[in-house]
Amino acid sequence: MIIPTELRHALVRVRQAGGRPRLVGGCVRDWLLELPSTDFDVEVGALSFAELYQALAPLGATDVVGRSFGVIKLRLESREYDFSLPRRESKTGAGHRGFRVHPDPTLSDAEAAARRDFTINAIAYDPFSCELIDPHGGERDLRAKLLRHTSAAFIEDPLRVLRAMQFAGRFDLTLAPETAQLCATIADSFRELPLERVWGEWDKWATQSTHPSRGLIVLRETGWLRHFPEIASMRGTPQEPEWHPEGDVLIHTKHCLDALATSPGWLASNPERRRRLMLAVLAHDFGKPLTTAYIERHGCMRWTSNGHEAAGGPFAETFLQRIGAPHDLIEPVRTLVVHHLLHHQGPQATYSDSQIRRLARQLIPATIEDLCEVMEADARGRPPLTPIHSLRLIEKLRTRAQGLRVDEQAPRPLLLGRHLLAQKMAPGPHLKPLLAEAFEAQLDGAFSDEAGAVAWLQRHLAANPPF
Repeated sequence: MIIPTELRHALVRVRQAGGRPRLVGGCVRDWLLELPSTDFDVEVGALSFAELYQALAPLGATDVVGRSFGVIKLRLESREYDFSLPRRESKTGAGHRGFRVHPDPTLSDAEAAARRDFTINAIAYDPFSCELIDPHGGERDLRAKLLRHTSAAFIEDPLRVLRAMQFAGRFDLTLAPETAQLCATIADSFRELPLERVWGEWDKWATQSTHPSRGLIVLRETGWLRHFPEIASMRGTPQEPEWHPEGDVLIHTKHCLDALATSPGWLASNPERRRRLMLAVLAHDFGKPLTTAYIERHGCMRWTSNGHEAAGGPFAETFLQRIGAPHDLIEPVRTLVVHHLLHHQGPQATYSDSQIRRLARQLIPATIEDLCEVMEADARGRPPLTPIHSLRLIEKLRTRAQGLRVDEQAPRPLLLGRHLLAQKMAPGPHLKPLLAEAFEAQLDGAFSDEAGAVAWLQRHLAANPPF
């Protein structure tokens, strides 16, 4: 394992003090998966808290806010590292925080690992012998892409079920049957979880998943899908086989999510945009269970979901509130959901410049480029079909929007109040209708820069004197 030089110096210092340092948790798992990791946690046996602090304090700024948990945060030149003592945990009450922690430097590696949630997170690494310490078979499970609980104490923390969801999505894992059964026994504990912790796990799923459908499978297998009725209701909702040979709405949504996770645009995005797009794709068909009907169309009976895009907007809002999403995420996701059918207009559909400019305004605070990503994921989520016409129409919209420079930002009014005042017009609310008219003209292409806006105003005033 490649260990930062500054951390290696600290590990040597701890060992010289008589400690038994181990790299633990995510950094070991990520190393075995050949993934980059910047989150190095160190567990130190054979030293008391005071002795550990004495060894680390000369190296950099230390924070002992976690003293009751046996944790010291050491700030070195490039980042912060957590050094902790092995500990025992005992359940004292309901919920995620209902634990009593007992730091115990005398615990063996196997005893210390037993408190961790999954075997893939219970692997330790000796930085001096370069050996894995894996008493629960985590490396074996990792190679088999299996997510398995470490011990029966798993059920003491219901948040671990949502951690299973995001781990499955991030690392393309399948939940072990016995772990799924264990999760099902604590399904009623969901209401004990603080909303901010629920969001923390959904956020990791939305921003870091490589196979997001795996996370939804975990929710289904554990019985936790019922806590998210907007998702649960898609299961079993039928679709017209000619257009959706893949199956019901939930199956379609899982294909769409996985398609998004392979999109170059999503992969290149920052976390803020990733979560916006992933949650919009998850919610894009939330309206189908309400609107799906078996009706006659063109002389034969078909499954249709007329108006599901508009119906899905309120369901998207409710779901995001249910999982504790930040308030400023709700509007862009809702907007993308209600516009996601723009590419279902037939192969001959066209967009005028005016329509594209207005679309960019309607999508605020999302963008046309965001919408294109969502629509592409929707189009690709119906294997074995490859909807060439839809993909071409999406690309046509993207290209036109780029040409108008509104693909990533909506047009802003060029004619402002100061321009009206410069024409000796008296200030006041009576100017608003004229500014609105000018912006409509701008969206229609009457002008495209400030000089053109002023010229338009002068012509307008000449034809329509204010007095």
